[in-house]
Amino acid sequence: MKGVILAGGTGSRLYPLTKVTNKHLLPVYDKPMIYYPLETLISAGIKDIMIVSGRGHAGHFLELLGSGVDFGVHFTYEIQEQAGGIAQALYLAKDFVDGDSVTVILGDNIFQDNIKDDVKSFKTGAKIFLKEVSDAHRFGVAELKGEKVIGIEEKPKTPKTNFAVTGLYIYDSEVFDVIRTLKPSGRGELEITDVNNYYINKEAMEYGILEGFWSDAGTFESLLRAGMLVRQSMQKIP
Repeated sequence: MKGVILAGGTGSRLYPLTKVTNKHLLPVYDKPMIYYPLETLISAGIKDIMIVSGRGHAGHFLELLGSGVDFGVHFTYEIQEQAGGIAQALYLAKDFVDGDSVTVILGDNIFQDNIKDDVKSFKTGAKIFLKEVSDAHRFGVAELKGEKVIGIEEKPKTPKTNFAVTGLYIYDSEVFDVIRTLKPSGRGELEITDVNNYYINKEAMEYGILEGFWSDAGTFESLLRAGMLVRQSMQKIP
């Protein structure tokens, strides 16, 4: 199993904090943001990790993280020349993954759960991770039927469930063949939801429901919330 952290983007919603740095290098409580997705992958037993970043700040990631020796893993770096969507960024890892399975995590997503068992038991197909939320209309929402995901609806006005699709995915090597067939959405990007729907239609999609906290950190409010959640989890306050 390989690991990929997607840490590109301009971070425009966090401007001017991101005027001179990548948002994934901003602090979330006591660590740089990117440390959290790294810890999710490392705690899952993944040793080979690629970090995909945009141009302009790639050297900052290298300076901060190095080769991975300080973390007991090996890092590889890749540049996303321009914003083209999550699926397009993932496709840059094709040669790195080299026929293996891959766990993908968005660089601004922070998870409390340990997914080691999910990674260890994964065989083929795909797996997404869901979190029950009170504002599901803000996210991609999974429609469930028993043990199956039967659909994902993006930001629905009337969600069919309260289970948001988080920025954490596991795929087999077929994912790169799937991405190659995608056409850009109305936003001009290759959408990860289209990848997920391929596996759903193939009846090869599994899901897990997260018990601990989950937050992105891509806006001022979510960045603050993520820091508070981390602080509380570390029992720094009563």
